Amino acid sequence: MLGFNLDRATIPALHRRMSRGALTAVALTEAYLERIRTLDGSLHSVLTVNRSARAQAAASDRRRRDGRSRGPLDGIPVLLKDNMDTTSMPTTAGSRALLAEPPARDATLVRRLRAAGAVILGKANLSEWANFRSAGSTSGWSGVGGQTANPHVLDRNPCGSSSGSAVAVAASLTQVAIGSETDGSIVCPAGVCGVVGHKPSLGLVSRAGMIPVTAEQDTAGPMARHVVDAAITLSVLQGRDRLDPATSAYPADQPTDYAALLRPDALRGARIGRWRLDLGPAVGKVVSEVVRALRGRGATVVEVDLPYQDELDELEYPTLFTEFHRDIDAYLATRTGVPRTLAELIGYNRSDPLEQTCFPGQDLFDRSMASAAPDDPTYLRQRARLTTLARRSIDEVLTAHRLDAIVAPSCQPAWVSNCATGDGDIVASSTPAAAAGYPAVSVPAGFTGPLPVGITFMSTRWADARVLALAADFERATTARRPPRFLPTLPA
Repeated sequence: MLGFNLDRATIPALHRRMSRGALTAVALTEAYLERIRTLDGSLHSVLTVNRSARAQAAASDRRRRDGRSRGPLDGIPVLLKDNMDTTSMPTTAGSRALLAEPPARDATLVRRLRAAGAVILGKANLSEWANFRSAGSTSGWSGVGGQTANPHVLDRNPCGSSSGSAVAVAASLTQVAIGSETDGSIVCPAGVCGVVGHKPSLGLVSRAGMIPVTAEQDTAGPMARHVVDAAITLSVLQGRDRLDPATSAYPADQPTDYAALLRPDALRGARIGRWRLDLGPAVGKVVSEVVRALRGRGATVVEVDLPYQDELDELEYPTLFTEFHRDIDAYLATRTGVPRTLAELIGYNRSDPLEQTCFPGQDLFDRSMASAAPDDPTYLRQRARLTTLARRSIDEVLTAHRLDAIVAPSCQPAWVSNCATGDGDIVASSTPAAAAGYPAVSVPAGFTGPLPVGITFMSTRWADARVLALAADFERATTARRPPRFLPTLPA
């Protein structure tokens, strides 16, 4: 439709076309809407298409003609994970319990995207309740949207919970998507779908108006096919917000334009720690190629182990149960026409057969109901130790080896989606950065057969510009990403 390869187009390249009159925001938006109509029937990555998307694009074109462009995101289609409040579309977290009435106001990050001129294309499917309903859940499934498919191999899982966001980006159904993460929900789907996913430092992006799991770990971040697009989007999303206390720690010297800091020689002279995380020989082969590429760009790579991982695993879920009960009740109190408490949600799920069509359980909800109070001394000690050990697990290794960042495979290759068995054991590298509130960015690294493998760059808090720059330089060196082939299953 457009006369150029949409899969390879970056936001700066699109704006150059728009500036010389070779492309309009309306044409770009129409191209993405047509791809959604054509392809998403087999992917189930988009829950809702915004009826005002074309009007938003037309308004962007008028601004450009009048010399009033709002910046690099003006006229660029963006898809939102459906746990981010929008007044013009339902916000469901994938649950039929929240279908009744849209929220009363947009999430802060949605207002920032609108102010930047982005075209809000629609809402993306997700793992229901951000994968916090049942330990037996299947990533990418929701009662509202069904099972999202991995576009590389359709019977494989897209990982969760920002599954629809990652799949839509990988399949070129949107230029950019916004995901969210408590632990792994941006970097894991980015890794297994072969796209870029950036989990920002806690407090960099406001969570006001985002359906929570926990204020202590949740964050929202960009997902894209190119690091530069993620950097441009992060520049719009970030900033202080009086509605989110975590953003009060946002540093005064934090960059405002991350794309401008993507130096082509960022890896030259950098010291990178390779976390010895064993995900099998096929992934190990990809990681060996990653190390060669890093060294080829002038980086020094050293082998490292991150301490305290077993204790982090023991501490995380008990703290999340208390925090989810506290935070979901507070969020539901802002909505009308829907269940107002976790107890009412549990009752709703028991009464709705369609909410039990993939996995019937809601054991995580039940355990959250029975969890300790937010002022319980044992809970407070557990949360303090979890955050402290997660930060030490990264900071002590960075300091001991004089590192700029740590790399590890984002996740194992995609597994077969199966409602009867759920996800099984997902092995990922996300927990240290997630529990610490530190930045992590997954970038395509290679393939095992037709299945993508991602590599995650992580570092200390507020080092978002650093990990993005390192990831962008790695991206230039490898060209490891390729468009999906929509295979029905793995070849024999």
